[in-house]
Amino acid sequence: QEQLVQSGGGSVQAGGSLRLTCAFSELSFVAYAMAWFRQAPGKERELVAAITRSGRTEDYADSVKGRFSILRDNTRKILALQMNNLKLEDTAVYYCAVDRDPVRSLRLEDYDAWGQGTQVAVSS
Repeated sequence: QEQLVQSGGGSVQAGGSLRLTCAFSELSFVAYAMAWFRQAPGKERELVAAITRSGRTEDYADSVKGRFSILRDNTRKILALQMNNLKLEDTAVYYCAVDRDPVRSLRLEDYDAWGQGTQVAVSS
């Protein structure tokens, strides 16, 4: 079974920072695009940020541009999400995901393996 192991997250006050990490060393396939999604209570899972295998292309949801950064280390097989200036509306469960298809996609349904999810709670 493919494994993405997440760590980080927790509770923080608005304006604070958190870093999420996702280890992908246990995959049996080549990891092409990787991404972070999030799901808030009562809402659908949405893309937060994505990065290609080379790291040359990054995509961000408009709501997080300028505040979040996605980082990828293919040698250490670590994906990270640096979240700065957190807002109340960033509260959600965050998931890392990997796409085994070399054709780049930002669609949730195209991602083939998922992390276990990490809670991020932002308070005022």
